[in-house]
Order: sequence, then C-alpha cells, then structure tokens
Amino acid sequence: MPSGGVGAVAMTVDRPAPPAPGAVRLLGIDPGLRFTGWGILDSAGNRLRHVADGVISTADLSDVPLRLKHLDDALAEILLRYAPDEAAVEETYVNRNATATLKLGYARGVALLAPARHGIPVFEYGAKTVKLAVVGTGGADKEQVGLMVRRLLPGAVQKRADAADALAVAICHAHHRASRAAWAAGA
Repeated sequence: MPSGGVGAVAMTVDRPAPPAPGAVRLLGIDPGLRFTGWGILDSAGNRLRHVADGVISTADLSDVPLRLKHLDDALAEILLRYAPDEAAVEETYVNRNATATLKLGYARGVALLAPARHGIPVFEYGAKTVKLAVVGTGGADKEQVGLMVRRLLPGAVQKRADAADALAVAICHAHHRASRAAWAAGA
C-alpha cells in the first residue's frame, strides 16, 4: 500500500500474522483532523507484540466533511484488515483555540464511531493516563513516549509521532485490561 498523500494509509506491515493463541488484538488511535495515528498490537497477559502502525493523512484535503469521510474510510479498511478485538482512543484535551478543539473533536468522533460500527468495544484514555502507563510519568514528552514504545515493542518503527502515540494508547489499554482481568480473577 502506498504511503503518504490523500487516499493512502501508511502502514509498516501489510500482511499481519494471526494473533497468538490466547492473545487479544488491540487497536490504538490518536485522532487528529490532519494526521490520525493508529497502531495494532497483540496482548497476551503482560506480553505485547507489535503488529502494525501508521498514519492516516487528510492534510491535502481542505473540506472538513471530506477529511472526516477519508478518516472513516481508512479506519474501516484498517478494521477489516487487522480485525482487532478492542479499540482504545485518546481523549481530546481542551486548548485555548476553541475552533481547533472542536475540529479535533470531529476526528475523535469518527475514531470512536468506526470501531463501534464494527461491533468492537471502544475504550478512552486521557493523554496523562497514557503517558503514565507507558513512560511512568504523566508529564512525559512525545520523544520519551516514542522511545518507550520502541522499547516495549521491539521492531516497531514509527514514521511519525502520531503512530507512536497511537501505539502508546494501545499499550495503555493493554495494561489497564490486564489489571482489570487480574482484579476480576482475585475478586
């Protein structure tokens, strides 16, 4: 599949291996109106395996509805190709530019709807929660997150920080999922 440009979904792996027995396939999404990062990993207990990651670019489209349609189409393709069991989406933070926050909310809405439309449970995590789960501090910068993602997922080579952030969201969900399962087993 080509990388970059309109209509393209940049991917680091084109043909995924099936998940290992007992593993759960997770999709992490870092939504954005221009660039939406996505990452797929398999989780079995505390073991993580990188499957694929990439960035959906709508930067060449000026019309917001067309950007949202392209984002939805690309996410649908990823969902069909990788068949994740669960999805996790980073929550929107509110910044000083209300218009930018609103547009980010549009992209986030598509990111929440696409997996739900395929019957996939969707979980949400704030940026500080993701950073805390991956780096150990909620105040980590993008470089620290990228370094830890590469350490936790050997072989993962993200072309953009958006893909690393999406993998971080998936890692965060894997950790929270494992903790919930451990608590449920002990309860």
